Amino acid sequence: VNVAVVFSGSAYQAEIKGRLSRENFLDLPLEVNPITVLVNNTNPRALLTRICDTLSTNRVHGVVFEDNVGSEAVAQILDFISTQTAVPIVGISGGSAVVLPYKGEGSNFLQLGSSIEQQINGMFKVMEEYNWDSFVVITSLYPGYESYVDYVKSFTDTSYFTWELQDVLTFDMSADGMNDVRARRLLQQIDAQVLLVYCSHEEAQYLFSMAAESRLVGPGYIWILPSLAVGNPDVPPPESFPVGLIGIITDRWRMSLRKRVRDGVAIVVKGVQSFRRQRGFVPEGHSDCHNPARPPATNDTLFRHMLNVTWEHNDFSFNSNGYLVNPAMIIITLDRERLWDKVGTYEMGIMQMRYPVWPRYGSYLEPVSDYRHLTVATLEERPFVIVEAVDPLTGTCVSNTVPCRRQSNKTETIVGHTEAYTKLCCKGFCIDILKKLSRTIKFSYDLYLVTNGKHGKLVRGIWNGMIGEVFYKRADMAIGSLTINEERSEIIDFSVPFVETGISVMVARSNGTVSPSAFLAPAVWVMMFVMCLTVVAITVFVFEYCSPVGYNRSLVSAKEPGGPTFTIGKSVWLLWGIVFNNSVPIENPKGTTSKIMVLVWAFFAVIFLASYTANLAAFMIQEQYIDTVSGLSDKKFQKPQEQYPPFRFGTVPNGSTERNIRSNYPEMHSHMVKYNQKGVEDALNSLKTGSPDCCTAGGCLANKVTKRDEQRHRSSFLIGRLKRPQTVADVSLFSPSGSSAAVYLFIFLSQGDTQKLQTVWLTGICRNEKKEVMSSKLDIDNMAGVFYMLLVAMGLSLLVFAWEHLLYWKLRHSVRKAERLDFLLAISRVSPPRTTT
Repeated sequence: VNVAVVFSGSAYQAEIKGRLSRENFLDLPLEVNPITVLVNNTNPRALLTRICDTLSTNRVHGVVFEDNVGSEAVAQILDFISTQTAVPIVGISGGSAVVLPYKGEGSNFLQLGSSIEQQINGMFKVMEEYNWDSFVVITSLYPGYESYVDYVKSFTDTSYFTWELQDVLTFDMSADGMNDVRARRLLQQIDAQVLLVYCSHEEAQYLFSMAAESRLVGPGYIWILPSLAVGNPDVPPPESFPVGLIGIITDRWRMSLRKRVRDGVAIVVKGVQSFRRQRGFVPEGHSDCHNPARPPATNDTLFRHMLNVTWEHNDFSFNSNGYLVNPAMIIITLDRERLWDKVGTYEMGIMQMRYPVWPRYGSYLEPVSDYRHLTVATLEERPFVIVEAVDPLTGTCVSNTVPCRRQSNKTETIVGHTEAYTKLCCKGFCIDILKKLSRTIKFSYDLYLVTNGKHGKLVRGIWNGMIGEVFYKRADMAIGSLTINEERSEIIDFSVPFVETGISVMVARSNGTVSPSAFLAPAVWVMMFVMCLTVVAITVFVFEYCSPVGYNRSLVSAKEPGGPTFTIGKSVWLLWGIVFNNSVPIENPKGTTSKIMVLVWAFFAVIFLASYTANLAAFMIQEQYIDTVSGLSDKKFQKPQEQYPPFRFGTVPNGSTERNIRSNYPEMHSHMVKYNQKGVEDALNSLKTGSPDCCTAGGCLANKVTKRDEQRHRSSFLIGRLKRPQTVADVSLFSPSGSSAAVYLFIFLSQGDTQKLQTVWLTGICRNEKKEVMSSKLDIDNMAGVFYMLLVAMGLSLLVFAWEHLLYWKLRHSVRKAERLDFLLAISRVSPPRTTT
């Protein structure tokens, strides 16, 4: 396979150091005969002459073109040559890779570059990554600017992300007195921070000189350029290019020359291999510019086989316009040393950025003085601020979240760099308010989570948490679930409160299950019943003993044939049978008095059993009635030791709730310190184990946790909201935008905007006080004691069974007949065995 490798530019002579040889391409599937061509002049005539001379001396299957010009003029020349000669040409870098939106008919020109539409997709992906939703488009009259604007509008109209295209400015970017005046006038009308540009490299220099005069360059403005305006990144950028400029180019930058050439040659060779596999022979090379080969009628040309090539796990698939379908692009920015720095990659729709938040000209650890860009501190506390991990596939945040960062315990490697922060995604009630403020006041922000403390507490003379971040000027603003108190108000400014919550009290919820011995409660009733039954049974037997038709006051009569057989045991059995109304074999007494006594017992049993059943049902079906506490002065809180058992309660320390209690109720605070919990979730888990009995916490947060627990396990309950208010507030200080945030927040509150957000995020958790009464059904847990009693009775029956057999087969043989043992006839009719003679 004959491949002409053309290097356009004097700089390549020293880099190549001789001609390419076959040994450079031994790993390709076919033998390669590289033809090295050096071109110092890139004007159309010289370039056309040099390529045609190469074709006339060699039968070339394809041309690989490398240059460092960066202008699309080279691509236009190569497109013309490929159209006229029908020779496949692969532009691998520089101006030859600048994608032409329209190519000539019959063009065989392939470009390892990205189209302006693909670059626009990458630009919006960067903007979406950092939530830059409001922007302005600035274009020159460079060819293709109308298509650029149309695609941007189409993208914003069809995207799920809420974009705001403020304006489109188009003007001539050539140095001229009239153009300068018009350019300044248009640029001074810009009120956006993000600016998308479409122009040539030379026009970009003019644009930024005018932007500098209009004070549109600085840390508060973000300029994003396509590769056309960036030019050759290997060449030092023009002085007018501002630091922090963002560009998007293909990944061919900083790729070694050998790698770029190998990729281009591989596309030609793999195309020839595919052609030979299908047709059975290697196509002839092109040898004459004046008499180009005509394509076959079947359109089965070598160029068609080059459109879908895979080489070293790289996808080199080209569309009908001759550029890559899925090009790999990189994001570059101009750093403080005025060098282009790679900060991210974009491939297959996936964006990977080095910085969790945009660095503003370098490391984000460096403070930036810019009133239109704020550093905002926050704290995770659902539902006000909800923190989630980034998408594991794309590494980005979904549409309803914003990027935020948290300092890592160990550094993480992202795009080959080590960072001390972890990128996360934040959403919630406070985040929506922050986004609305940002869109209204038109400021950008970097959001981070505090790791030093939580809300803010004065510890050894030093403030921590969100309050400390604002007070020590590490943050311009803090937003989150924060309570306004006197100490905090003395050092920072608060906005108007936009959510009123309170201090809630959580307790463990009983599931209504009673103890296994509940059916015996109250014990006095059971004892009365057993005692009455025993007394009545003995009384019935005494009456029967005294009755003339019974024993007639003589137990000996029981020995006579047909004598009385009614015993105390049969009397007890009779009374038990009457109680439970069971049809069991029983023996009735013969005496009239005994029978009347049995009838009285039957009447008593009906009344007693009905009363006992009603009380038992009321006791075993537990009713849960949970009252609302009256406030922090409630007797349960103020005199916990007088409760039985002593009332145990705690709170989450280092917060406003603890501070209020410590300041106003020191004795109450000293009692609850030993029961304090690390957080609301920990308090909920502790309540389930029974220690402490209750816990106080911020109103809405406690409501949120208990509501979620009720939905899952129904093991906790919120018994009340105390009267002392807690306020979720926005903190602002040290910047004009921060001061404006407090004003606009008041406007949002008066217009009902915050109420709409509360409906979305806080519905059902900031509930009103109410008394709640509920009952548990009588389930198997409540009746477990009855089953336990049955098991115990079965065990006792086995003991009685053993004793009965022991008595009948063993003990009764040792009992002699004696009159002094006749009293046993009142108990048992089992007589000693008779001796036979």
